[in-house]
Amino acid sequence: MANEDGNVADGATEAILTLLAQRGTGATICPSEAARRLAPDAWRDRMSEVHAATDVLLADGRVRLSWKGEPLAARDGPYRIALAR
Repeated sequence: MANEDGNVADGATEAILTLLAQRGTGATICPSEAARRLAPDAWRDRMSEVHAATDVLLADGRVRLSWKGEPLAARDGPYRIALAR
């Protein structure tokens, strides 16, 4: 979810980066894990915010995406998130 300046809410970005920092090198997270960190009982409502934060982090070169071990250039369908190398 973007604020009036068009920026993604910090909560989703922080959730993604915190979860990745807690994992080992090269580990990935599912976007739903970040959403569950934001709202355990209503995580589905936060998925659009997590997707938007992922897009920003990807554009900034801070994360990379994959699915079933194959790299993805952009979000399209299911994906996993990892810190950029």
